[in-house]
Amino acid sequence: MIALKEVRKEYLQPNGERLRVLENITFEIAEGMFSSLLGPSGCGKSTILNLIAKLDRHTSGDILVNGNKIGFVFQQPRLLNWRTVTDNVALPLERDNSDKRGRRELAVKYLDLVGLSGFENYYPLQLSGGMQQRVAIARALVIDPDILLMDEPFSGLDEFTARKLRQELIRIWRETGKTIVFVTHSISEAVFLSEQILIVSQKPATIFKRVTVDVPYPREYGDLRLFEIETSLTRDFLEMNSER
Repeated sequence: MIALKEVRKEYLQPNGERLRVLENITFEIAEGMFSSLLGPSGCGKSTILNLIAKLDRHTSGDILVNGNKIGFVFQQPRLLNWRTVTDNVALPLERDNSDKRGRRELAVKYLDLVGLSGFENYYPLQLSGGMQQRVAIARALVIDPDILLMDEPFSGLDEFTARKLRQELIRIWRETGKTIVFVTHSISEAVFLSEQILIVSQKPATIFKRVTVDVPYPREYGDLRLFEIETSLTRDFLEMNSER
């Protein structure tokens, strides 16, 4: 479980003033749930992820994260071009001093999970953008994390590739049972992927609304039920912006 209660985050600026980025952020994410943080660019969604991952410290409030291992998938794949796909995926395992053969076998297992069987000895520059992002997902999963944090991982891809990867991500989530927190500014993406959507307002960010997407998996693009939720969320965004 992930729980944030009245979390505030401020940054000290060069002029000595404090910039408040997050204000009274409160929400819960149950174990195994797929949740999205949905909001406009620059509103503080990534800051919330960083606090959950303990990559940054909050100014006040309480954060509870049940899970020792956290995997992180960034907007860009951040692969090492001089290492093979397998060696990129195995990179997080090297700090455990496990044997090289064991690391490789585990990396190959997760490459197969993300649909990249047969590309083990390729290098990142030989892959498409979508395939590189699959490698990044495999690298995050190879440590068998309790929680997977994803910061707009498909935003740099064309829509055709992004749609395919969203479907693949749902398959992986259903197979592994991981808790996923997914950051996006795309309403349609959040609706297609999520069980729960947390709408994040402009800075100083608050949780404007929590929305449950009560549509069973597997989901199909063009589903009228998803479209109706998208329409409702669009109205919510217009309302949120009118109040700011």
